[in-house]
Amino acid sequence: MFDQLSERLQSALSDVRSRGKLSEDDVNKALREVRLALLEADVNFKVVKDFTASLKQRLAGEQVSEALNPGQTVVKAVNDELTELMGGGGREIAFAPSPPTVILMAGLQGSGKTTASAKLAKLLAKDNRDVALAACDLQRPAAVEQLRKLGEQAKAHVYSIPGETDAIKVAKWALEQARSDGRDVLIVDTAGRLHVDEELMDELAAVRKATKPMNVLLVLDAMTGQDAVNVAESFAEVAEFDGVVITKLDGDARGGAALSVRAVTGKPIIYASTGEKLDELERFHPDRMAGRILGMGDVMSLIEKTQDEFDADQAADLERKIRKQQFTLDDFLKQMKQVRGMGPIGNLMKMVPGMGKAMQGMGDVDERELDRLEAIILSMTPWERAHPEEIKGSRRKRIAAGSGTNVQAVNRLVKQFGQMRKLMKQMSQGKMPSPEQLMKGAR
Repeated sequence: MFDQLSERLQSALSDVRSRGKLSEDDVNKALREVRLALLEADVNFKVVKDFTASLKQRLAGEQVSEALNPGQTVVKAVNDELTELMGGGGREIAFAPSPPTVILMAGLQGSGKTTASAKLAKLLAKDNRDVALAACDLQRPAAVEQLRKLGEQAKAHVYSIPGETDAIKVAKWALEQARSDGRDVLIVDTAGRLHVDEELMDELAAVRKATKPMNVLLVLDAMTGQDAVNVAESFAEVAEFDGVVITKLDGDARGGAALSVRAVTGKPIIYASTGEKLDELERFHPDRMAGRILGMGDVMSLIEKTQDEFDADQAADLERKIRKQQFTLDDFLKQMKQVRGMGPIGNLMKMVPGMGKAMQGMGDVDERELDRLEAIILSMTPWERAHPEEIKGSRRKRIAAGSGTNVQAVNRLVKQFGQMRKLMKQMSQGKMPSPEQLMKGAR
């Protein structure tokens, strides 16, 4: 989502990064470019005005002119202001001293509320919490069935009363069941409307009174831009909520909602949905998101994702194989499957500092190409996977036929794997290749 904004901001700051000395005109020019970049990203006009005024004050006079590296001082100031704009430090949800902790999900119809509820259930289950879902959206046809199916995928129990039309009755019953079953968390999926209205707010207030939630989370669709901010403002006026779950952050919207909502409502973004799969919900960290936008990467999130997929023994075994030049195509296939389980490859690459810039102009990483690579490797014999450099003419034809590709694709894989081994050898010897070398090896 932030690709366009990221490109504009990095372009605006590229000139000041490289300068040894900055004049007041240089700073003002950078501020103008930053302001235009934010406005083009559909950030609320008042938010942009306050942001640039605060940034200008931070960069006033001596702070920049006397800095050892003025350009980096400006970039750091923009990073700090972006972090502050999105809420400063990341925020966690509150847990009740005696379970179950009730989390009430609110929002308009179509915002992705039901899916977000199931995603949150799966995320909390990773922390070894026993999570249940209450099906209290009785307005939208098939909403209960959708939650039941998603709950099954998330391995969360779903409480529902077939045929019941009273959401308050379902909410009370679900809470009693969660208590008696010893659940740690109960996530209540409420009804939405096409717009904020009195009926919606009355029902939300009644369900809230019945369940006494520790957290009320407002689900906003980032693709709706400033409309999402207007919805958040309307909810803030008539129904208190504690934080925001922003959905479809992987879409092609310009990102204005994510950047504006905290400043307009005073409520933080707590979770962000970054894809369609149930495991593509993550805690929102303003400082990390600011780093991604400015091309500084997001190493902490990358480490956390890696820790979820790889254990210490696997990492040690992989390190040994790389060091001894024993890394095979079987190992490559295994690692590729685990990395793909962490989310879209393009998103992961952008978490590596400097890699986002190196990928500019290359477009998105085609996941179908990874499917083709897997088919080619699976068409090889175990010996061929261990000795790809020995795969010659007739073998390559057989592998191409078996994988439904062509000889050129097999040739390309063998060549790329050879280049990858060279890069791994450099890294095992303490010679860290540049992002450009890494991208060259990936082609």
